Amino acid sequence: MPRTIITSSDAPTPPPHIPLSPGVRKGNVVQVSGQTPVDPATGELVAGGVPEQTERALRNVIAVLEAAGAGLEDVLMLRVYLTDVSQFAEMNETYARVVGEPYPARTTVYVGLPAGLLVEIDALAVLGD
Repeated sequence: MPRTIITSSDAPTPPPHIPLSPGVRKGNVVQVSGQTPVDPATGELVAGGVPEQTERALRNVIAVLEAAGAGLEDVLMLRVYLTDVSQFAEMNETYARVVGEPYPARTTVYVGLPAGLLVEIDALAVLGD
């Protein structure tokens, strides 16, 4: 069963020096690479703080999922990479609003990200039963 690389004009394209695909589908499994809060229309980091960055990163995840024929309802797991534990509540509020119930499983990890990035989010989805 071949792997299919997933891209979307509604999600940013990784720079050529970063060796990854925005998403990969194999059979009914879709893995979305960590999406950052880069606006695909401008190629720039969105203005604002954790709420704005969380929403943009989630919108990018959703765009890649949709390009693979999936949606949030197919997501089993979202992983959130956050740079500052004190911003958990702000991230969580935006996450809850955008993702909606029933929530998929989730892990939040505190990490160092490149300058300006406050959040990154990846997803694992399975299509069909």
